[in-house]
Amino acid sequence: MKLLGYLTLVLVTLGCLGSPAMAAKKHRVDLEYQVRFLPETGQAAVKVVLEESAAVVSLQFDLGSKGYYSDFKASGTFSEEDGKLLWTPGDSKGKGSLSYLVKIDHPRDNGKFDARITPDWALLRGDDLIPSAKLIQQDNIELVSRLKFELPSGWTSVETGWPKVGKNLFRIDNPSRKLDRPTGWIVAGKIGSRRDQLGDANVSVAAPIGEGMRRMDILTMLTFVWPQAAHAFQREPGKLLIVGANDPMWRGGLSAPNSFFMHADRPLVSENGTSSLVHELVHVFTRIRDTDNSDWISEGIAEFYAIELVRRAGGMSEYRYQIVRKKLQKWSKGVKTLRGPSSSGPVTARAVLLLQELDQEIRKKTDNQRSLDDVTRGLMRLEKASTKDFIEICESILGGKSAVLDTRLLR
Repeated sequence: MKLLGYLTLVLVTLGCLGSPAMAAKKHRVDLEYQVRFLPETGQAAVKVVLEESAAVVSLQFDLGSKGYYSDFKASGTFSEEDGKLLWTPGDSKGKGSLSYLVKIDHPRDNGKFDARITPDWALLRGDDLIPSAKLIQQDNIELVSRLKFELPSGWTSVETGWPKVGKNLFRIDNPSRKLDRPTGWIVAGKIGSRRDQLGDANVSVAAPIGEGMRRMDILTMLTFVWPQAAHAFQREPGKLLIVGANDPMWRGGLSAPNSFFMHADRPLVSENGTSSLVHELVHVFTRIRDTDNSDWISEGIAEFYAIELVRRAGGMSEYRYQIVRKKLQKWSKGVKTLRGPSSSGPVTARAVLLLQELDQEIRKKTDNQRSLDDVTRGLMRLEKASTKDFIEICESILGGKSAVLDTRLLR
């Protein structure tokens, strides 16, 4: 009885120690990113406002080497050196702030842009407004981040991939980051939007008026493939924003965790049978990142499902599917290896063929109980995936070696 009583006391004590009620309650401090677009100078004025200066020891921003950021002003102290800006807000209980100007236009080598501002609109990523930073904060502090816009006269609205909590105000909450930054695409100005509820996600397609963005076409296509994507990946974004514009914006697609860009002139399904729209959608759903010269994994999977999800949704016949495969075979004929830091078009095409064969091998060996979907979900759980990781996940699902993966393409 004494032993029983002792064990009971130990269990009760451990329960109390592990109880959330006994844990130190975190002090919530507001962090607001204030953005004012300046189309007359091609810039945005950004102000980072911290409700309590003492909550943060320091923030070190990575400004890069292209000179996009200028005119820094701050409470506390700051220093700029070798493309880094170190801000120390100080130990005051009052507010602290850091302000600067950001150049919006980002020209690429081909004369196109992946960020742009005009007198009527701006299209860019929040990553450009608030660069990546290393945060050192006080213990038991929880920063509550928001993004607030002040729009020029005549600009009607702003859209981001984050939940709206007020007029031109968005809540930024990213559990995977220590510092909640407003990453992802932003479009502001004289814009038109179309919205829908697909599965558990609020989906918006937004673009500047007059840029030729086929908003309803995109929503209709997504309505067909969304159930297939949700079933394959067992994950849905809470909100998705799709933005776009015409030339001179970059003529392709660019994804972010909660949003992606599509050039307004891109077809929903290309003549080769694949869909850039679905390709970028897969990137948003899966968020697979690769390492060790394995870019073929994320790009190959995105392109595999760009075909497969349309096929599963009934948008591609078996006859058409075989024609697409022949085009992929022709395009990738000279590929000797899939390994490399960046997957070219032919390499991605060859990766798709390998993944299609692997999907069939898995289905056959598991009596249709498993598929490439299981492999993809395994990759989604990794911070970064290598070719070695990919093979190990496949062998775990197959219960042994894969004949398809026994190839020089992966060496």
